[in-house]
Amino acid sequence: MAQIEWLGHASFRLRNGATVYIDPWKLKADEPKADVILVSHTHYDHLSIEDIEKIRTPQTRILGSMDCADKIAPPLIGARPGEAHTLAGVAVRTLPAYNINKEFHPRASDWLGFIITLGGETIYYVGDSDLIPEMADAGRVDTALIPVGGTYTMTAAEGAQAAERIGARRVIPYHWGDIVGTRADAEAFARACPATAEILEISR
Repeated sequence: MAQIEWLGHASFRLRNGATVYIDPWKLKADEPKADVILVSHTHYDHLSIEDIEKIRTPQTRILGSMDCADKIAPPLIGARPGEAHTLAGVAVRTLPAYNINKEFHPRASDWLGFIITLGGETIYYVGDSDLIPEMADAGRVDTALIPVGGTYTMTAAEGAQAAERIGARRVIPYHWGDIVGTRADAEAFARACPATAEILEISR
């Protein structure tokens, strides 16, 4: 089973053989180096060049939304929703992530969620998204990482509906505790969720 560490806000580190970072932000200087870095979109709290450089090595593989291409030094794989890639032995599928009742994350931007298979476990990072129909296309998901802070993404109640739509056996809330969202949002999500919900403490 993969080790999942919440690094605060919308940033995660996954480890099982390979070390995978998702949207690294506000990292310490001595974090473990990355085999794979995934960047969902170009908002400053998801794409941080400073943090990418803290964990990047010449062997690190980076995949991000297409608009990352002129911001991250190559090599970089630019991706759109609906693609499949294998990076350092890690299988990654991209799904759309967008807002349906607000304008912060337009569907036309082709920003990303990720389905990552690591050590036999399937982990779905929803990205900055509302409750969208494409979540039902995720296939088998062991663990879903779901934003619940509201304002820019789903509320706690919408996040619980997303968990039901995805059908994961375990869910972890994020996008709370920094910029927007509180522990109360994470706790409300956990109470309403049909799956086993785990509220992580920040790994520092």
